[in-house]
Amino acid sequence: MAHPVRVPDGTPVDRLVQDPEHPLSTSDNPQFDPQPTVSAEPAAPASANMPERPSIDSALPELAVPIAVGPPPVENPPWNGWDVLMIVGLTLATIFVSQVAILFGAHFFLYPRIALNELAQQPILLLISQFLIDGAVAVFLFLLIEGKYHTRFWEAIRWDWPTNAWKWLGLGAVMLLALSVLENILPMPKDVPFDKLFSRPRDAYLLAIIAVTLGPLVEELFFRGFFYPVVARRLGVGWGIFLTALPFAVMHMPQYGYAWGVLLVILIVGIVCGVVRAATKSVGVSFLVHAGYNGTQMLIAVLWTRGFTHMPKG
Repeated sequence: MAHPVRVPDGTPVDRLVQDPEHPLSTSDNPQFDPQPTVSAEPAAPASANMPERPSIDSALPELAVPIAVGPPPVENPPWNGWDVLMIVGLTLATIFVSQVAILFGAHFFLYPRIALNELAQQPILLLISQFLIDGAVAVFLFLLIEGKYHTRFWEAIRWDWPTNAWKWLGLGAVMLLALSVLENILPMPKDVPFDKLFSRPRDAYLLAIIAVTLGPLVEELFFRGFFYPVVARRLGVGWGIFLTALPFAVMHMPQYGYAWGVLLVILIVGIVCGVVRAATKSVGVSFLVHAGYNGTQMLIAVLWTRGFTHMPKG
């Protein structure tokens, strides 16, 4: 038998519901207020029910801004024109100091009875001076590239020795034969200071060795390996080839009496070596062409003079 549910004072619950004087839910007793229905799904944030506003980035159209990208430089060495001028200055100082030191040293220790002006024309002293100058320039280049820029010398100078060396030596020989035809057309001097270096077989052989080894090596390292990339980076390949060939030719002028025909021939040699350097991107190749040119010249001189024993007069 079911009994009515009563509150602690004994009043039935159904009477409390019906009796307005004893409400179940009051402001003092809100525990019986109707509670909101709790959904099993999490409530969505208020912003989720709001319409989406387009952001500033999405509202603006995408603008394609063109970026001007030029072609990469043909050459991009770590050194610059000031470094080239520094090497030139050091070379000029070395020429002066070495020649003065060799001249006075030879006069006081070896040839005390020969006047200084005559001693300055001695081939053996000129060859020794040339050897020291070439060696000093090579050392200057090496110390600058590896010491100042911390770059491997042969890699920075772009040596890149080729596999087919004989082909490039042959190109130098062909260039000599072709320019020999040009020399027969141009006005060439008959007697030049360079001929005095062949006055004795010993001096002539020493000159031949330098002419095919250290001489073209240092000249190509400086003109085509060190100087050319600086000019080509700023002015382009064409000017780089010409502006390195021109001082290369002028440098040889004192040996040939400042004859303009000789200047033109050596200028062509410098241009060919520059073209080869630019085309192959290898100083080793331009060295082979240069050495092939000088070597063929020395070989013809050896055969023509029977080992430098029958030098032509005049």
